Amino acid sequence: MAKPQVVVAPVLMSKLSANAPEFYPSGYSSNYTESYEDGCEDYPTLSEYVQDFLNHLTEQPGSFETEIEQFAETLNGWVTTDDALQELVELIYQQATSIPNFSYMGARLCNYLSHHLTISPQSGTFRQLLLQRCRTEYEVKDQAAKGDEVTRKRFHAFVLFLGELYLNLEIKGTNGQVTRADILQVGLRELLNALFSNPMDDNLICAVKLLKLTGSVLEDAWKEKGKTDMEEIIQRIENVVLDANCSRDVKQMLLKLVELRSSNWGRVHATSTYREATPENDPNYFMNEPTFYTSDGVPFTAADPDTWMILMMRWTQR
Repeated sequence: MAKPQVVVAPVLMSKLSANAPEFYPSGYSSNYTESYEDGCEDYPTLSEYVQDFLNHLTEQPGSFETEIEQFAETLNGWVTTDDALQELVELIYQQATSIPNFSYMGARLCNYLSHHLTISPQSGTFRQLLLQRCRTEYEVKDQAAKGDEVTRKRFHAFVLFLGELYLNLEIKGTNGQVTRADILQVGLRELLNALFSNPMDDNLICAVKLLKLTGSVLEDAWKEKGKTDMEEIIQRIENVVLDANCSRDVKQMLLKLVELRSSNWGRVHATSTYREATPENDPNYFMNEPTFYTSDGVPFTAADPDTWMILMMRWTQR
């Protein structure tokens, strides 16, 4: 028997080189700020550069940590006058109050720049100019809360941005301790007064959002100072529910907020042991209960006793 012949495939000589530069698709940039490390030649104005970065953060908030340092360094080489710093503050403020999803990111950005911008002109630091800009809106709070729908909407955006600033803006003391800006705490209290004094549905919804965002922190701060401001706010909410001519849905929102506050804003400091746990003493009692659905697709659990009893009665009548 003849031996099978082994066919050797011809060797193809590749023209690829291991030393070739790394390939990127056309128009691709691995890092937003890489293209502008040499002085932002592609941007003729500060406004265009900053606005482009703000839009980028709006679309890709996860890039904040990796790109904020380079952004601040670029600004330190560009923002060298009072007018430039004022323009920077205004651009960030407008983005944070015109795009709802940017209020949190805008507050984080403001906190970072307040600690990393080196310019300190006669008109004030970045943080001082930012707070002055916020004060401009704050001073017309009463007129804004009773204004037309467009005015109120702009006012609500400012209120929620100020809430984010209160939570994110860090003030470093002389001893190195980090605190929140007390002036914002006072401002938020007065903004709540303005909203509750004009109990239209959208004003009340804004107040609920603000208290869900900052309520626990505000109450802790007031308690440390021996103040009862949160008790007064809750009493005012209860009066609004009884007296104000707001919609039923908004009243339900207000009652849910009162309930949230009565549960320590949903914070759980300690839980009972398994044998001691009951719905009354353990906020997590129903945490792992399965969720059921009615024939209409409405979810309910054992934590919804009224719904549970109604369904049990229906089942027993079948």
